[in-house]
Amino acid sequence: MQPKYKRILLKLSGESLMGSRNYGMDPEVLTQYAEDIKGIRELGVEVAVVIGGGNIYRGMNEAATGIERAHGDYMGMLATVINGMALQAALEKIGVYTRLQSAIKMEQIAEPYIRRRAIRHLEKMRVVIFGAGTGNPYFTTDTAGSLRAIEIQADVILKGTRVDGIYDSDPEKNPRAKKFETISFKECIDKNLRVMDMTAFTLCMENNLPIIVFDMNKSGNLEDLVMGKKVGTLVTG
Repeated sequence: MQPKYKRILLKLSGESLMGSRNYGMDPEVLTQYAEDIKGIRELGVEVAVVIGGGNIYRGMNEAATGIERAHGDYMGMLATVINGMALQAALEKIGVYTRLQSAIKMEQIAEPYIRRRAIRHLEKMRVVIFGAGTGNPYFTTDTAGSLRAIEIQADVILKGTRVDGIYDSDPEKNPRAKKFETISFKECIDKNLRVMDMTAFTLCMENNLPIIVFDMNKSGNLEDLVMGKKVGTLVTG
């Protein structure tokens, strides 16, 4: 049986790397993510990854810290590179060839982001990890994930979270929250469901790029998704 998707972009939050910790990274979570990514790569799926940096640095209130927004955003971009290096190390430890590309030049630790080179790496079955967001302040890693997915012509964005899909309210606070199996971009906007920030979401909607929100912490979900099984919530045009 062939995978449903040939090329995917996996969007991970920095917070997901914390596991049960209050900050930093949980080695067990990193190992699970690496094993799951290796599993789908062995099925012939080309994998690109964007990770947030919220486990290390989250933009703080300028009035409270004195750090201006643009400066804080650059700090957050550096945090995403640290997370990218951690995932790269976990993948290469189990024999998966990777490339880390950064939107901010730092030649000693990462390649610069070059679209055509990234696509070539994917064609050679290397896992490509995109770090440093878009390289610009005022843009989230959700936007970076949407932009990179469109640039590399990914079939889908798989947004790995701690919950198993999109609900009409927060399922961690409301036990009666209703889960959507599929939902349209327009419905998400009408219902004010914050799947991604609006810039990222609009990019996907305008380019007809489907998004699947799923629980990345349950091992096996990623493989089930790429094989076409119903996992999480599909957002589509």
